[in-house]
Amino acid sequence: MPGQESIAVTQENTASRRAGRSARRARRAAKPEVNPAAPGRRGGAYRPLSERDMTAIFDTSLRLLAELGMGEVPDRLRGDLVRAGARSRQDGRVVFSRALAEDAIARAAGKFVLHGRDPARSIEVGGDRVFFGTGGAAVQTLDIDTAEYRPSTLRDLHDFTRLQDVLTNVSWFTRCCIATDVADPFDLDVNTAYALLRNTTKPVATAFTHADHVAPIVGLFDHIAGGAGAFSRRPFVKAHISPVISPMRYGEDAVDVTYACLAHNIPVSCITAAQSGATAPATLAGFLAQSLAETLASLMMVDAVKPGHPLVFSNWPLVIDLRTGAFAGGGGEITVLNAASAQLSNWLGLPSGVAASMTDAKAIDAQYGVEKGMTSLAAALAGGNLIYESSGMTASLLGASFEAFVLDDEMHSATYRALRGIEVTEENLGFDAICEAVLGEGHFLGGQHTYGAMERDYFYPTLADRNPPRTWQEGGAQDAWARARDTARRILETHHPTYIDAAQDAAIRNAFRILS
Repeated sequence: MPGQESIAVTQENTASRRAGRSARRARRAAKPEVNPAAPGRRGGAYRPLSERDMTAIFDTSLRLLAELGMGEVPDRLRGDLVRAGARSRQDGRVVFSRALAEDAIARAAGKFVLHGRDPARSIEVGGDRVFFGTGGAAVQTLDIDTAEYRPSTLRDLHDFTRLQDVLTNVSWFTRCCIATDVADPFDLDVNTAYALLRNTTKPVATAFTHADHVAPIVGLFDHIAGGAGAFSRRPFVKAHISPVISPMRYGEDAVDVTYACLAHNIPVSCITAAQSGATAPATLAGFLAQSLAETLASLMMVDAVKPGHPLVFSNWPLVIDLRTGAFAGGGGEITVLNAASAQLSNWLGLPSGVAASMTDAKAIDAQYGVEKGMTSLAAALAGGNLIYESSGMTASLLGASFEAFVLDDEMHSATYRALRGIEVTEENLGFDAICEAVLGEGHFLGGQHTYGAMERDYFYPTLADRNPPRTWQEGGAQDAWARARDTARRILETHHPTYIDAAQDAAIRNAFRILS
């Protein structure tokens, strides 16, 4: 009957529309095949310093090195620097000519690979590529169950390491907390290194308390790498060292650690961490001049011993609140200083390391979001190659948080999307798509042009809530802290990697006191 045929057609059309809607919802829910906000995007669009500014700062830095120089120079280093062309004065300070500094810059490794034990996770440092990672030495952990701070433990370090192992935007992992329950310095260094390598195959970084710890711990690395000398041929751990103490002097213990790391081919981040108004000038320009000079002093030390050794030029301007003397990890001053530091390092052709997301907030709150978002975005836009401290840190670097790690990972995706910018092509300009929508259904929803852009151009957060208020309330009215806590717990409950096999683990435990 005609009526039955009409009903059948209507039912078929309705079913087709439902199937089409279901397919569209599935496509919207599916993860894009290509990450629209992948790590390693190009920075450099934000330039807080003009060419004239950078030249003036650089010239002042070289003048400081030539006329004031460095104090408290260990004898071994003094000899190497003098042989390289520096001059030792009667007052004990070592001064450097402009030519010596420029030659060291020219010989430095402009780019190099930070190896992961998994080669697919290695990253190339230098140029204008931006990568977020970690740093810090938090002595307190924001407990995921009590939401209160307590002393950090070795268990926390294992948990932080395996948590970040699944976070896309943590491109390398430096131990973020100190295991305060391990009292012996050698045991601390060994167990820190073990925790990193057991729980991730990303590039990792650690610190050495004493120079004589380096060689035996490299033995641990060799066990994992496949035999004596294997680690040095493809080093998958870098060292964080601060051989310069502000203002303008060397630190003997850290210099000794640097020598030991160079001998074992360990890439180094030589970190300058001056503080405005305390160990460096309160004026931002003066601060940058002194801090650059100090970081150049680290570079010239490495150049005198082993020219071209992989070194991250880690000029980390830090700020104090001049009313109280307390370190201030968030704010406009530290935002522009680290961006300017990245700009200067890149201008010199050196792999830049800066610090961001060092919020002063203790809770995961509005202050946390403002300070982290502002400082990390500026450092990335300025082209910081490695942005340290940018994941998981709270409380002016005194604290680390599991929830912060997953929230920061999502924040970095938004930053990478901003760095990616806007691709202006014939297809993206969409002339035909505009005509089709205007002359057709009057909107762009469901069009192929829209679907293509949805898959390719947009990052969709999982923690940031975009629901209307009623839906949010019906879903439990969770804030970002609660959603991040749920995500962190889920990862910690399910992700238990074993990146050290049984034979390697037995050999390591036979040689070292492993406490976990």
